[in-house]
Amino acid sequence: MVLVVGGTNVAPPSGQTLPVLASAELYNPVAGTWSPTGSMSTARSGHTATLLKNGFVLVEGGSGTTSAELYDPVAGTWSPTGSTLNAHYGETATLLANGNVLVAGWYDIPLANQIYTSELYDPVAGTWSATGGMSTPRFFHTATLLSNGKVLVVGGSNAAFVLTASAELYDPNAATWSPTGSLSIPREGHTATLLTNGMVLVAGGNTPLQQGINTYYPPVASTELYDPVASTWTLSASMTTARSSHSSMLLPNGVVLVEGGDSGNQPGALASAELYW
Repeated sequence: MVLVVGGTNVAPPSGQTLPVLASAELYNPVAGTWSPTGSMSTARSGHTATLLKNGFVLVEGGSGTTSAELYDPVAGTWSPTGSTLNAHYGETATLLANGNVLVAGWYDIPLANQIYTSELYDPVAGTWSATGGMSTPRFFHTATLLSNGKVLVVGGSNAAFVLTASAELYDPNAATWSPTGSLSIPREGHTATLLTNGMVLVAGGNTPLQQGINTYYPPVASTELYDPVASTWTLSASMTTARSSHSSMLLPNGVVLVEGGDSGNQPGALASAELYW
């Protein structure tokens, strides 16, 4: 089944903040139906949800909180676990081969409040610990677990809303970060998909016409491939539609499905989908 948790639901009246949800729902793919399940103790948006190896789901961060919770799919209930070392928003969470979870990147109010460090969650102890620091502070980036066990972090924006083309690798054995090849253009709101050949496809996202706050970042259709052996990027076939904040997934036949997202126009939401192979 699929667990959907938290977020926001409707646009508020002018001058009011978005309503943030603590509720959760389950999708049954056999019946094609949704049903409510237990609510979190903390309402949150901009958080992460990670399926652990023990079947529980770890939800952390979002909405400027350090709290974290575990969802028990058998009981349909939530329980608190150790709090993160820093408040997170727009970060990534990656399940490592050893069962730990790497949380990387964040930004919070005030805008100057950004850090380079990342942290690890130990599901056995239920605790968090600091690990190596990234070379670039970023949020709304992507993080992809590679076939060699390392984590590739790509793109994103810093607290000054300056987008980056840089990428870096986290080595869980050494607990260190190191730079790797950069994208051809800065991106945020893109997707990164691990292919069956071990390469990573980065698709779409926003790129700046010029950098800075209140600058329009239009979506792009271009895609790039990362070669983890050569640590380099090459341009690949462009999508038929420019899109950002979309989703992508690797299908069982090795084809990548990309769907939805924002076109940058009015209305912005896309219903289209396309395949990459």
